[in-house]
Amino acid sequence: MSERVSLQEALIYVMVMVSASDSSMTDKELHSIGELIKTLPVFRSFDPERLVPVAQDCGERLQAENGMSETFALIANSVPPGYADTAYALAVEIAVADVTVAQEELRMLQMLRDTLGLDKLTVAAIERGAQARFRTGA
Repeated sequence: MSERVSLQEALIYVMVMVSASDSSMTDKELHSIGELIKTLPVFRSFDPERLVPVAQDCGERLQAENGMSETFALIANSVPPGYADTAYALAVEIAVADVTVAQEELRMLQMLRDTLGLDKLTVAAIERGAQARFRTGA
């Protein structure tokens, strides 16, 4: 039987992986993760005090041999198909939190959408929505 974590933990792993993908977790990204956990209904039953331990667990998993591929497999096993778009939307939110999206973050998003089996139309809609929300004034 494949290892699983809770849906909320898997979603936090997704956000941490995107944030850490460019080797630096910015204050804006960390703030966004905290705000999403405090405000989104999917995290209603999640204890915010567990955020740091869950994020640390994700980091430890990523440091292990084959850590990235095993963490993606864990996410795939833990995120039900009906929540794949939610996971991707959270990943995009974190990627755009500091306005510029690094090449490493783009690669992480690509690997995540492949892992979750998302179709191109869903991906485009999520990315376009984030673009609209994070647009700066002229």
